[in-house]
Amino acid sequence: MSVVRLRNAVCLLGRFPALAGADLDVRAGEIVWLSGPNGAGKTTLLKLLAGLLQLHRGTATVLGIDLAIDRHTHRSSLAFAGHDTFAYDDLSVSENLGFAARAVGASQDAAANAATHFGLDDLAAVTHANLSAGQRKRLALAMAFARDADLILLDEPHAGLDLSGRELLDAELVRAATAGRTVIYSSHETDRAVGLNARTVRIVGGLAFQDALAEQSE
Repeated sequence: MSVVRLRNAVCLLGRFPALAGADLDVRAGEIVWLSGPNGAGKTTLLKLLAGLLQLHRGTATVLGIDLAIDRHTHRSSLAFAGHDTFAYDDLSVSENLGFAARAVGASQDAAANAATHFGLDDLAAVTHANLSAGQRKRLALAMAFARDADLILLDEPHAGLDLSGRELLDAELVRAATAGRTVIYSSHETDRAVGLNARTVRIVGGLAFQDALAEQSE
């Protein structure tokens, strides 16, 4: 089943084509690693898939929704975690996770599981404002997974995590894919992708270079 399908997708930041005709196919249950240099278009691609940026030309279908027509309907079925935590400073870890789950109708069990999987149980009553940078990163990722989403989009998720946090994240990525969810993430860390057995898609100059496997699945 195709979760993402892009054909000649162009996305402008101002007048600059941050995506310059990208093609991409991603199937359910895949872990896809977006590699490439800074400024290549990785973050733009993730934000386009999340409906946060407009498609200017080409076609883009995500979770069966044509993004040229509707950039909002599919958002309840995906999770996006970027450089901002999207957490409320005055809410505790538990409250932020509960809010993230309720926002999309996910169960509180999903929030509780996310807390456990990211090692946040002992910090349940601590407010976001009082967390360290690494703890905030864990919370941001846990909030994404608490949504119980079909498509998980992560921008540099390993950055800012200690070794324990990275291992917890990798275990959660594998758990999500095993459950049939799809993960697309950007990272400069090759060793993490190898350990995850992720399929590599190189983003260079706003173009996506993927292997032939997905292209032949039509």
